[in-house]
Amino acid sequence: MIGGKRSVPRSSPTESASTIGEYCSGPKHLGELGLTQALPAYWFYETAHAALRPARAFVDACRFFFQHPANPAAATFSGKLVAATCEMAERATRHYGRPEWNITSTVIDGQTVPVRITPIWERPFCRLIHFERSLNNSAGTQPRLLIVAPMSGHYPTLLRGTVQAFLPSHDVFVTEWVDARIVPLIAGRFDLDDYIDYLIGMLHGFNGDVHVMAVCQPSVPVLAAVALMEAAGDPAAPRSMILMGGPIDTRINPTAVNRLAERRGIEWFRRNVITKVPFPNPGFMRDVYPGFLQLYGFMVMNLDRHMEEHWKLFEHLVAGDHDSAQKHREFYDEYLAVMDLSAEFYLQTCDTVFIRHALPKGEMTHRGRPVDPSQIHGVALMTVEGEHDDISGVGQTEAAHLLCPNIPAPRHLHWLQHGVGHYGVFNGERFRTEVVPEVTDFILSTEKK
Repeated sequence: MIGGKRSVPRSSPTESASTIGEYCSGPKHLGELGLTQALPAYWFYETAHAALRPARAFVDACRFFFQHPANPAAATFSGKLVAATCEMAERATRHYGRPEWNITSTVIDGQTVPVRITPIWERPFCRLIHFERSLNNSAGTQPRLLIVAPMSGHYPTLLRGTVQAFLPSHDVFVTEWVDARIVPLIAGRFDLDDYIDYLIGMLHGFNGDVHVMAVCQPSVPVLAAVALMEAAGDPAAPRSMILMGGPIDTRINPTAVNRLAERRGIEWFRRNVITKVPFPNPGFMRDVYPGFLQLYGFMVMNLDRHMEEHWKLFEHLVAGDHDSAQKHREFYDEYLAVMDLSAEFYLQTCDTVFIRHALPKGEMTHRGRPVDPSQIHGVALMTVEGEHDDISGVGQTEAAHLLCPNIPAPRHLHWLQHGVGHYGVFNGERFRTEVVPEVTDFILSTEKK
């Protein structure tokens, strides 16, 4: 049922055509570069950015000059045209760094409550942050929610809207994955097994008093971590897990990104998209899947749309429509900020999840131990999908229910959200008004473990 609940999992996958997605795609038009050509790509990219800094500083100064209220030309069409052109040039050559959360308060029962972001757990490739609210005792205890952000190219701040939606009713914690380019080689490697270890370590800090939500990519490692904990009789297993738009079984309703991964195979990705971090970054010589290649892969599949959006920005700037221009800036400041992934994590995830389908086939292991979701019995399971998701096709996340037959039937819930794509599964108006209430009700129903 679209836009509704279902406790019985779907078992008849169908085919659908989709556009390229966010993970395991690689740049579609790189071709067979080979190792000797792929390795220096990052170095050339960084050199080009450095070479363009003087030009960027010049056009930024021109923009400031033609926008300054003391300059009579700022009010003319020609002045606005020059200022808009300069801003577009500056943005096109900018290196977009890690965005800030910019969450300082939330509203609870009509009252504005201050929010402070506090790191509570840290490892070389991740830190766990707490959105600590200044609540009085009368507010009562609210469920703890650990949101596992995707490690798939963008920064965790992509979930800003997700966090804001849950803050009024939950005690929120979020994983902040670290850009691999700033992690020194001495910190060691980081692969999918390490990712699962990190999750288990974080969950131990909550002693079982937490609900874990995986947004997109982490659905597989979260399910694996919970399965391993339940198999070991670990009392720190969470009360429930919510998997949102994740690739549990990409054989179901495969999207273009799923087919692309299978068609190319792991060796293509190893040869063509893995490179070394250049000097002078702290992660110098670390093997990574670089953010700029990921961004290229993101944008080239919807190039017409992105060009149209940037043309709209130019028109808004010339017309003096500052509100519309600011909305564009905010979106693309987030969208164009990307982080590197460690090569071993990227390749192992591509191979395990998208090429071998190891989890649904019962072939996934973690440091030699089998990952068996059928061992899960005490953790409630909710899955959320988007009707028009072109990255994780409908049914791929819901497949988790079939893999967890020993969870009691009343503790299974599936929600298929009508009218949204991948992004709408965890952000946007329908997410806030339709998905969040369902997730909140599910969490409250499982509070007594």
